[in-house]
Amino acid sequence: MSDKAAKTGLKFVLGLFVYGFTTLIILSALGFWWASGQFKKPSGTLSEPTLIKIERGTGLNGIARQLEKEGAIESPYIFIFGTRILGAQADLQAGEYEIQPAMSARDIMTMMRDGDTVKRRFTIREGLTSFEIVRHLNTVEGLSGEVGIIPPEGSLLPNTYDFQLDEPRTDIIARLQREMENAIFELWPTRSEGLPFSTQKEMITLASIVEKETAVPEERRRVAGVFINRLRKGIPLQTDPTVIYAITKGKHKNDGKGPLGRRLLKKDLEIDSPYNTYKNAGLPPGPIANPGLESIKAVLDPEEHDYLYFVADGSGGHAFAKTLAEHNRNVAKWRRIRATRK
Repeated sequence: MSDKAAKTGLKFVLGLFVYGFTTLIILSALGFWWASGQFKKPSGTLSEPTLIKIERGTGLNGIARQLEKEGAIESPYIFIFGTRILGAQADLQAGEYEIQPAMSARDIMTMMRDGDTVKRRFTIREGLTSFEIVRHLNTVEGLSGEVGIIPPEGSLLPNTYDFQLDEPRTDIIARLQREMENAIFELWPTRSEGLPFSTQKEMITLASIVEKETAVPEERRRVAGVFINRLRKGIPLQTDPTVIYAITKGKHKNDGKGPLGRRLLKKDLEIDSPYNTYKNAGLPPGPIANPGLESIKAVLDPEEHDYLYFVADGSGGHAFAKTLAEHNRNVAKWRRIRATRK
């Protein structure tokens, strides 16, 4: 073969290589462009919003296959391709997601990357006992498991909480306890000087009594001030909720007739219990409920005044008095109001 023929053959081979390489680049670009378009366009076969739960530990391939199986996307490969191109494969978060019809694979990927899970919520009302909180949690749909041991009274912080589908109830209890611990840690250093209690347990105990005595936010600091004054003077607190707790041990009835299932009677005030603040001066041995943040703040910074008594005033609030004579007049007025409501 002549040199000329050899050079011609070499040029032909190089031409084929360049042509093939160029074609490959063009095809790759077209493929990338097509896949990118598929990643961004509406996908899936869903006809209505659908909840899809991604379990912890599920990798990108597993997520893509599950989304295809549930009808959220048409091709798992497009989802994998787009997620890897954007470098988000390690950022996809487990949880429960609500997938809308015709969402794109990219939209779903973004949702999972941002952890935009379904918001499931429950509310723990201030002043519930630990028994009542556990009873309430058992009615919240979407949680799993049971709480075997009732937590210590006053250890759970009432609030509204988000949760994930099938989150264990024991984990919820642990979270409520952490929130209370954090609240105490933050608020305890802010307490006023000269308060007649020295421990965090005593503070929560008094806050639980304030919580049970008034549902009027504006009254919390004033009610706290009454109890502070009585503690300083050594006067028994004489608060009905502590007697109710002595009777029920926190296992309040739930039949719409109050925690006792009846009205508190005069003879109940004679019960022999360290929680009976009619017979024992000072604070009871522990909290009688789980107070909220505002009641905790109220006992740490109570209103300064000379009131020693209060009684319901018929409007949802209370009438406060500095002397027993004034208090007795307020009590008589309340009894007249109550008599007209029977």
